[in-house]
Amino acid sequence: MRLSILAILFFCISSASCGAQEGKLQNANPFKQMENKEKMPNAKLDTALVGGGCFWCTEAQLQQLNGVIHVESGFAGGETKNPTYKEVCTGLSGHAEVIQVIFDPSILSYDELLAAFWQAHDPTQLNRQGNDVGTQYRSVIFYRNEEQKNIAENYKKKLNEEKAYDKPVVTEISPLPIFYKAEGYHQNYYNENSGQGYCQYVIQPKLEKFRKVFKEKLKK
Repeated sequence: MRLSILAILFFCISSASCGAQEGKLQNANPFKQMENKEKMPNAKLDTALVGGGCFWCTEAQLQQLNGVIHVESGFAGGETKNPTYKEVCTGLSGHAEVIQVIFDPSILSYDELLAAFWQAHDPTQLNRQGNDVGTQYRSVIFYRNEEQKNIAENYKKKLNEEKAYDKPVVTEISPLPIFYKAEGYHQNYYNENSGQGYCQYVIQPKLEKFRKVFKEKLKK
């Protein structure tokens, strides 16, 4: 039910004539635009900065999407300069664990990336994701321009108006701050440490669910 509502909301936001499409929304595929497209060698790339709890989880999920070129885990939104992972974990730095996503908008639009982002975590949890508690695990979108801001705010508004979740979406939407890349051992964490306990019992179930939801939109 939640996925269906998310798909409907994406279609409403991206359509110039939402009312005219009302009778077709139940069968709409929010990622239809991604089908049968090949990445152009000199395509103009775009950047998104989002946080949805532990960056190991969001990195592992979003890097699966066709059109995502590169993902880096890091920190943003706080006051501490050049923070370390240990400093961010205290919750005192003000930073959130985030991922910087470089993507090809000719294959994957910003709207579509946000649809995947909101599916990848629970955006109704304030300053936590599951057992990870603290402002460093907050749900957040850092926009880089007015277009991204408007898309994110309109999408969040629709999610709440249509009650896509049992509780209100509390995702923070703020201007792009300085992005601090996390230590090397955090990068590509799941792929490098898939046998580790956290990866098997926390990340893998989320990743399997994500792959099922977006099975037609994954990298080949």
